[in-house]
Amino acid sequence: MSSIARDAKVELKAPLDPALVRRNQLIGLLLIFMAVAVTFTLGYHLSGTATFNLDPPRAVWKIGSLKVPAAPYVFVVSAVIAVFGFNLLVRVGSHRANLLLGIALALAVTAFLTWATADKSLSLVGLLQATVVRAVPIAFGGLAGVLCERVGIVNIGIEGMMLAGAFTGAVVGSLVGGYGGLLAATFVGGLIGLLLAVLTVKFLLDHIIAGVIVNMLVLGLTSYAASQVLVRNPDLNHASIFRAVEIPFLSQVPLIGPIIFSQNIFVYAALVMLASATYYLFHTRFGLRARSVGEYPRAADTLGIDVLRTRTVHVVLGGMVAGFGGAWFTLGAVGQFDANMTAGRGFIGLAAMIFGRWHPMGVLAAALVFGFADTLQQKLIILQTPVPSDFLAMAPYIATIVVVAGLVGRARAPAADGHNYVKA
Repeated sequence: MSSIARDAKVELKAPLDPALVRRNQLIGLLLIFMAVAVTFTLGYHLSGTATFNLDPPRAVWKIGSLKVPAAPYVFVVSAVIAVFGFNLLVRVGSHRANLLLGIALALAVTAFLTWATADKSLSLVGLLQATVVRAVPIAFGGLAGVLCERVGIVNIGIEGMMLAGAFTGAVVGSLVGGYGGLLAATFVGGLIGLLLAVLTVKFLLDHIIAGVIVNMLVLGLTSYAASQVLVRNPDLNHASIFRAVEIPFLSQVPLIGPIIFSQNIFVYAALVMLASATYYLFHTRFGLRARSVGEYPRAADTLGIDVLRTRTVHVVLGGMVAGFGGAWFTLGAVGQFDANMTAGRGFIGLAAMIFGRWHPMGVLAAALVFGFADTLQQKLIILQTPVPSDFLAMAPYIATIVVVAGLVGRARAPAADGHNYVKA
């Protein structure tokens, strides 16, 4: 009995995953380096107070301003990040590395923003409101990717679909008004999606090559039309912009109201589409069938699901979402089309899809991260920080690399993603 009792007290510990240990050690060292960098680059000779305004210009209920002592806050942030780093070096088997890295990056951003706003004032509501607006096209691009890749089709052509939607929205919106342009952009995005579906589902073309074809085709056509048609006919490139619509009472809620409930139609449509897609994919039988096509199409076919039709329908839907999102650039932002004006937002949408683990709500969170990075570089230029403007312009793309490389971890795409299917 004594030997059995002794054996019962022995804890059997599973060996640590070497890859997990190396990753945690690497992230721990990175966090310590980040803490040192925050201390010496931001805290060195820093003084004054950063003032963040929490009220919009016409607020009914006022909160006031948040005043943060710049230097103490930066040093506290660097200390917290250093603690995170040492924690990962000591507990090499921890599964919280991604969480700690995400919190550390968020804290570093707040420290950087405090450093930039020292002895100055910044509207925090305006910053967050612009973040939501700039996240919209990325969210549409990411949702388009989710709809396609959940059924096994890799959609590299999101950029082209959004560019086609932007062009169509500008031209048709100039002729018949904003809503007509929005419908036309959605329709054209669906046509581009149908082209991608024909290339991949019917002719079994490699998905990456098909997406590149779509992007190059749309870029060439829209650039030619912009230089040869729109320049000579400026009336075709002067669409009205959708203005912000304030939702009664909700728009007056302090802080949250102006950020969410005082936006244009694209913001509200993005929230509705993301919520609807989440319910459809994970709470309906049709969504279950779609996900089964993306995971194991042969088994889905055996159960009577039309794999080819399911893929075609979802790629067309993804194209319509991307076309709708592309109209944001012309009908929701500037009112006119410029060549290649999407500027890689479709590709950033793909990164948001990966970061969001192929889930619509994850796409929303990732889009807000990228939208914040995009907005931040604009605000820092206004604050006249000593950081070069060219480097600030790289902020959204640097955020894309950091988030995808550091925070995704072992995100798994649908098993049949990128694989063509031939019906037996």
